[in-house]
Amino acid sequence: MEIEIGRGKNGRRAYGFDDIAIVPSRRTRDPRDIDITWRWEFRGKEYAFPLPVLASAMDGVVDPAFAVTMGGLGGLAVLNLEGIQTRYEDPAPQLDAIASFGAEEATRKLQEIYAEPVKAELVTQRVKEIKAGGVLAAASLTPQNAPRYIEAALSGGLDILIIQGTVVSAEHVSSYDKPLDLNAFVRDLDIPCIIGGCCSYQGALHLMRTGAVGVLVGVGPGHACTSRRVLGIGVPQGTAIADAAAARMRHLDETGTYCHVIADGGMRTGGDLAKAIAVGADAVMIGSPLASAQEAPGRGYHWGMATFHPELPRGTRVRAGVKGTLADILTGPAHENDGTLNLCGGLRTSMSTCGYENLKAFQKAEVMVAPSMQSEGKTLQREQRVGMGT
Repeated sequence: MEIEIGRGKNGRRAYGFDDIAIVPSRRTRDPRDIDITWRWEFRGKEYAFPLPVLASAMDGVVDPAFAVTMGGLGGLAVLNLEGIQTRYEDPAPQLDAIASFGAEEATRKLQEIYAEPVKAELVTQRVKEIKAGGVLAAASLTPQNAPRYIEAALSGGLDILIIQGTVVSAEHVSSYDKPLDLNAFVRDLDIPCIIGGCCSYQGALHLMRTGAVGVLVGVGPGHACTSRRVLGIGVPQGTAIADAAAARMRHLDETGTYCHVIADGGMRTGGDLAKAIAVGADAVMIGSPLASAQEAPGRGYHWGMATFHPELPRGTRVRAGVKGTLADILTGPAHENDGTLNLCGGLRTSMSTCGYENLKAFQKAEVMVAPSMQSEGKTLQREQRVGMGT
């Protein structure tokens, strides 16, 4: 339904995770019977992840050691191949420095650290370090740098490529540079490719038509991202995911190929993960919740991929703290009641409470627009800053 913004402009109403609620069905299930495995195929090979969670390609979240740990738990961590791990042979001093910066100087100091160029040999080395841990190696490159570094990544044994930017389109136009032909690039790759971000039906559909196995949905919802203020762009995640899910069905009708929708950003709790799946996502990509893991390289801090942009920073460094081990955050047990630990346990329990046995079934769940969902009956929690009042 469109709302009149003014006489010359109408706009759709859009919804974020806090605006919606999942409605339990007539059936409940034993949580032990719930399957949250994320499965897909690429050229005859099956990929299966017991946890439908990707760790964002951000330097405060993923390094090779973190990727190995997360892979062992059943998820998939994505390494930023244009980040600090590929600019410095020993990134530890730089990570220590980033954690020491005052808030007022953090962005400028980050720009200085990231002025160091990416080194192709370190791209190969970091991918090899992940592979040496016995897990799949996934890593991200921006569209403009994918052709430059893909061979170095493949030499290290890269298994999955994520082509990622604030917004990625299949129809980039430039009168200055020759844009990457995503259709040809993805077609010629021997490994699966996931592309994003996008936040609209048409944007998602066009990325799906490149041959990507998945699209990342989310422009600006991340806790460390400021794109929505700096650029004024973005769509609340509930609506963005649902639109992309509709594009997925059209793509399936057109081609017979199911392209996965991955909700990217804006999630903090197990309930947020559940809402992302319920409105159409096949899996989720999260950053700041995992930046608070003991194994994360950010020393309790988290910053977005565009925080250090030399001309127009679109992110900030935020304090994530240290809440527990990566296992605590993903699979529990939880010792807090705010939903930020045992994220996958929260997802599993939501699915069992609503009666859905797997992720695809859960996408059929009824949802309601419920703006009072977060505040109804929670006066004491808000006053005392506990539970849902934190």
